[in-house]
Amino acid sequence: MLVSPLGAVVTALFHSEEPETLPPIEPVTGQFPAISGAEIAAVTYGPRVAGDFYDSLRVGPERVLFGLLDVAGRRENNEHLLQAAQKLVRGAGQELFSASDINESDAMTALCLRLNRGLMEAAGGVHPCPAFIACYHEKFGTLCYTNAGHTPGLLRDASGITELASTGLPLGLFSHATADAPTVAMEKGAVLLLVSRGVVEGKCKGDKTEDVEFGLERVKGHLRTDRSQTAQALCASILNSVGEFTCEPLVPDDMTCLAFVRNA
Repeated sequence: MLVSPLGAVVTALFHSEEPETLPPIEPVTGQFPAISGAEIAAVTYGPRVAGDFYDSLRVGPERVLFGLLDVAGRRENNEHLLQAAQKLVRGAGQELFSASDINESDAMTALCLRLNRGLMEAAGGVHPCPAFIACYHEKFGTLCYTNAGHTPGLLRDASGITELASTGLPLGLFSHATADAPTVAMEKGAVLLLVSRGVVEGKCKGDKTEDVEFGLERVKGHLRTDRSQTAQALCASILNSVGEFTCEPLVPDDMTCLAFVRNA
């Protein structure tokens, strides 16, 4: 199992059959880089059995790169792809973002293209990998990002909640595919929340036979009212709300939240 040394995996299993007795997720301190005026954290619910992968690293005096990827397949079959993804994110990320005078959008597009081709090479062909990758500039408080077919990022600020929707196809599908890389401002107090597909697809048995998914709208609703004081507490709060919604113990699968909070 690949465990990112810069992003300690936080796991917790809900054992009770009664939703009201579900214990809270107990996060532990992650090893993300220190960020001036901001913080980042990630929490994973249960064992890591599928392809969720997150990482973060400092790529320059004023830039921090981070991302959440969802490599298709079960973990026992795609560990080599997770390792390839980590190597590419760190190696190419450091190379492309370290200079002070770069065009961040161009660098992000180049990073995603290298990651895309590297995953296809490691897989020996097509292998889908939705990904949300971002670079935060400490001095300007800006976030350059690309969303390659991933669940929309949710940006909460004074104006409300904005969806950072897909800007391109998932990685690992077409060797020459590129994704746009827009930039957004992160005002003081703003929060960026990323959740994996497993969070959105958490199910609860409804009154009828079909399952009801937790869904992105419930994630947005929880983010809108949640006032957790830290990025890690926010992630745990979101995952606890999914656990309470399911009405029964969840089938173990990857459910990951990553939060970036600008607090100064």
